Amino acid sequence: MKKTPAIDADELALFRQEIAGARAFKQDKIHFSRPTKKNTISTQAKKIKLEQAEFFFSDQYEPNIDSKAVLSYVKEGHDSFLAKQLRRGDFPPELILDLHGLNKEDTKAELVALISACKKQHIHCACVMHGIGLQVLKNKVPHYLVQHPDVIAMHQAPLEWGGKSAVLILIDLHLPHDPKY
Repeated sequence: MKKTPAIDADELALFRQEIAGARAFKQDKIHFSRPTKKNTISTQAKKIKLEQAEFFFSDQYEPNIDSKAVLSYVKEGHDSFLAKQLRRGDFPPELILDLHGLNKEDTKAELVALISACKKQHIHCACVMHGIGLQVLKNKVPHYLVQHPDVIAMHQAPLEWGGKSAVLILIDLHLPHDPKY
């Protein structure tokens, strides 16, 4: 390791001569409030999601869906051909939601978030992967989706999108305040 050469007396005198009129300045830092912790924000966001999910989804509601048959649903007032189009894969999903490992409350929140994201991004079809497992979510997800006002159709996904462990849903993108509709 090399030592840096010491400053000789002439250079030090020259330096002191150059800074002779300088004075120390006062630091005027602005101290902002501490930012909110991320986990507090995520807790608040999770609480809001759960409140929104409770608004749309009830565990007590039992729609008229045959759990033993292939899942198929079209909202009243819409063309029943939509279910066949979903079954054939005419509507490829643009968003996929994987619910593996989630409980019912988190599932409700994620479904609300998915439908909201679809509406914001103008996505007509999405896939919800609920899995099979103990069939808790497999039975509950269709019951929740039927309750949401923006879901117009759903059908068990074709094999390329998950088969029996997934559901394809169609979202109504028409906004009620839009003068075109």
